[in-house]
Amino acid sequence: MVTNADVLRYLESMDFPAPKEDIVREAERAGAPREVLQALRGMPPVDYHNTEEVARSAKTDLAPDASPAELAAKARDRTHQRVARHMRQI
Repeated sequence: MVTNADVLRYLESMDFPAPKEDIVREAERAGAPREVLQALRGMPPVDYHNTEEVARSAKTDLAPDASPAELAAKARDRTHQRVARHMRQI
């Protein structure tokens, strides 16, 4: 499975904020494998302000040694849950 570290490795030169499409393009340009691209394509189509938001939204597994607290935090994170832009709190 793909971890957050695997995904972020291909986004080191990414300038933020950036939409999902630009993030996927940057990963393709950097030579990301198919699994990483799939994880990025699974993100909601919104603008991301930093790599932390990408890591939270990408369809990845946490590192194999992730604590139960880290697993629960990822499950609770609802930052980008396909909420219409006009309904998001700013």
